[in-house]
Amino acid sequence: MKKFFPLLILSIMLLCSCSPSNSLVFHQEKKVAAQVFQPIPADFFPRKLTVLAAGDSLTQGVGDSTDQGGYLPYLKSMLEKDKGVQEVDFYNYGVKGNRTTQLLKRLKSPKIKPILQQSNLVILTIGGNDIMKIVKDNISDLQVSDFLKEKESYRSHLTQIFEVILKENPNASIVLVGVYNPFSKWFSDIKEMDQIVAEWNQIGQSVVNQHSHSYFVSIGDLFLNADEDVLYTDNFHPNDKGYKLMAERLNEALANQVLPDIEKKAYTVSTEEN
Repeated sequence: MKKFFPLLILSIMLLCSCSPSNSLVFHQEKKVAAQVFQPIPADFFPRKLTVLAAGDSLTQGVGDSTDQGGYLPYLKSMLEKDKGVQEVDFYNYGVKGNRTTQLLKRLKSPKIKPILQQSNLVILTIGGNDIMKIVKDNISDLQVSDFLKEKESYRSHLTQIFEVILKENPNASIVLVGVYNPFSKWFSDIKEMDQIVAEWNQIGQSVVNQHSHSYFVSIGDLFLNADEDVLYTDNFHPNDKGYKLMAERLNEALANQVLPDIEKKAYTVSTEEN
């Protein structure tokens, strides 16, 4: 099996030097049997949308020049322009360096559980550091097979994350943001990394497909086909433009699929209670 290009390994070693920091607080769906909903009034929507954002450095906002939480400020502004949304409260629990196992542990913590229980929506960025750990563990002899062997462990951990979220809040909608290949610009001739990222995203999509009210949002093309520089100076994390593009992609998915789903669920609960 062909080994990876040495410059790629060196780049990854430099970028993996980050250590987890304290979390910051920033104050496609499985096919199921069709349900018949009563007509929803045009002006109906929860007056306040609570969103828990959790995961790795993409949620923390590494590379954001304003240090305000990466894509979150952009997405908040976009959502609050929606005529049905009066206010959005974001809670940012992104920690750089987090892998699926670490996020799984944090979601069970007393600090996050109360927010999770009251959230309408949970947005996750996770998986990139699972890939990077495999790189570091096999740095002297890195091969594609090393990643393929870890696929099922990644699937299992991601499934457990979804189960923990839905156990604490069965009414929450979940959005999983896909991973991207930050090395494609500088190492376009190395196709192995593209293959690995594609495998990870397929796993994410498959886990989403097993859970109702869950969505997968791909962002890989935003960084692969960008006409301008969308990466931070480390050539790994998004810069301000990259985070804005992420927010626009998420806002599009939320407007077209997620918010209508949240609206239907909220309206169904209100009519059942009355």
